Amino acid sequence: MKHIRNFCIIAHIDHGKSTLADRLLEYTNTISQREAQAQLLDNMDLERERGITIKSHAIQMNYKKDGQEYILNLIDTPGHVDFSYEVSRSIAACEGALLIVDASQGIQAQTISNLYLALEHDLEIIPILNKMDLPGAMPEEVKDQIVDLIGGDRDAIIPASGKTGLGVPDILEAIVERIPHPVGDADAPLQALIFDSVFNSFRGIMAYFKVENGEIRKGDKVKFVATGKEYYADEIGTLKLNQVPKEVIKTGDVGYIISGIKEAREVKVGDTITHKDRPCGDAIQGFEEVKPMVFAGIYPVDTEDYEELRESMHRLQLNDASLVFEPESSAALGFGFRCGFLGMLHMEIIQERLEREFDMTVITTVPNVSYKAYMTKDKEEVIVHNPSDLPDPSKLDSIEEPYIKANIITKSDFVGPIMSLCIQKRGTIMNQHYLTSDRVELVFEMPMGEIVFDF
Repeated sequence: MKHIRNFCIIAHIDHGKSTLADRLLEYTNTISQREAQAQLLDNMDLERERGITIKSHAIQMNYKKDGQEYILNLIDTPGHVDFSYEVSRSIAACEGALLIVDASQGIQAQTISNLYLALEHDLEIIPILNKMDLPGAMPEEVKDQIVDLIGGDRDAIIPASGKTGLGVPDILEAIVERIPHPVGDADAPLQALIFDSVFNSFRGIMAYFKVENGEIRKGDKVKFVATGKEYYADEIGTLKLNQVPKEVIKTGDVGYIISGIKEAREVKVGDTITHKDRPCGDAIQGFEEVKPMVFAGIYPVDTEDYEELRESMHRLQLNDASLVFEPESSAALGFGFRCGFLGMLHMEIIQERLEREFDMTVITTVPNVSYKAYMTKDKEEVIVHNPSDLPDPSKLDSIEEPYIKANIITKSDFVGPIMSLCIQKRGTIMNQHYLTSDRVELVFEMPMGEIVFDF
């Protein structure tokens, strides 16, 4: 265990996470020249076309330092706020994080929110100043911002460039020296946390897990705690560029399990795997339930495809646990699903993935939010998804709508226009706070219904 390091990469959009991950993989010879391509870990067509990371990707590297072999498990995470649930799951499987900041843009909103996620899990943070080769880089100013944000020593910030490969050896040294090795009891009963899963049409469902205590061997009879189902571990292994089967995976390591599971509902992200004969006492504390922000209806174009759409949604949910859906019917469109998404981009990506990966043509209704209506008779609560569900006004006591607290970080030049935009959308300003001489954080309370559509 002393020679394993589990870490993830967190940053704002476009600060160069995936490019830096490519350099780490090349430097440790995890990939050959022939396999190399830009943003290697972004393996979905959609990710390549848009140049964004949608899924977090796990890969294992081997690194030699002072004659000692180390195993580094890297998880590359998305930077967009709509996929922050992916980030929170990756963080749960790690002991450390590389915090990447673009030397020409400085600290941005998503840098801060991903950093808070990592600090809540007590991860060791290694700050990295990326894109040092750009003519617009401002290393000294950005270093000041990083020190203001996380404290620590200026000299501990590593200058790097994903394009030229500058600083990559220093990053690998820092990972081995600064990130703590996993802790766990190798002799305890097996406890492994599922942090992701994918559907493979030939092998059934593959779950990715991190072993917290104990060990798992090929052919073991295992039990998934949340669902109570039992399976044989037909194949286990570690994740290189392709899966590498192994006989045993020990405490602290990350791997995958294939056990011939066919039903998407049987695998839950955040579940615990244990042995059937020697179960662990408690399940691992998984992730908090995801809170959808934007709701929209998804309906099949042809009503006969309803069952097929349900199956596609379940398979998509395996790979993207932040998708929430329940059946609903509409007078105009027939049967479909009411889905909860983390944001507008998330909704667009889900729609594209349904079309590409499952050949489902769907109709998406305008995003909206749910309201709570309270009746005069015994204060009964009715949840209203649609204007047509609104109860008769004469029986209505009051209606509540969802409110959000918005933290808006901006340059001080734009304070005026942003305030007037928020006030037009029925927002009230709660607080205004200067982070640096030219960056302001504005805190507003606003109705969510004003935000989900075209804010």
